[in-house]
Amino acid sequence: MKGYVYISGSGTDPNARGNMNDPILFSKTPTLGACMPNIRRVVMPGDFIFVVSGKVPAIQQYVVGGMEVAERIDALAAYRRFPENRLHTGANGFVEGNVIIDAEGNQHPLDTHKPDTFEERVKNFIVGTNPVALESDREVAMGRDQTLPKLSELIGKKGNRVFDVMGRCAKLNQTQVQDMLSWLQGIKASAALTRS
Repeated sequence: MKGYVYISGSGTDPNARGNMNDPILFSKTPTLGACMPNIRRVVMPGDFIFVVSGKVPAIQQYVVGGMEVAERIDALAAYRRFPENRLHTGANGFVEGNVIIDAEGNQHPLDTHKPDTFEERVKNFIVGTNPVALESDREVAMGRDQTLPKLSELIGKKGNRVFDVMGRCAKLNQTQVQDMLSWLQGIKASAALTRS
């Protein structure tokens, strides 16, 4: 078992902005559909993928959560299995969903990435299981406070920003994956205790 942690696109923060559409962690079946084709290409069932919020001015980045990889499928299969994940404009005006094709398998008009990247981005749609995500305001606040020191400890590199510690993404071994899961689950448990 191995894992990866990566930083989402600049400006992406599900708690502060409500604009993270890939991965989809806050659902019954977590998925990663179009982002990070380099990671989606190499993960296998049993591996883990974690995501850090993107850079937003004056807001500390945090590990949003992660999921275990259950399977890899193609985009047409994802289109059929996850109609709720098809690209659409949400009530907040942001593009939502991570199935980036239309019914014919062409690039969806709401997918604004360059067409020459499309072929790679539709391969290896990740269907996940066992998601763990920081959802409540208390969980997210704790995650924001602890993410930079935790990633520094986990990866063994100091820095003033998440990017300084891990670059755009980092590979994790089994021990690091288990440490990350324990830490996220610990935040959720601690936040639950403060609510009761």
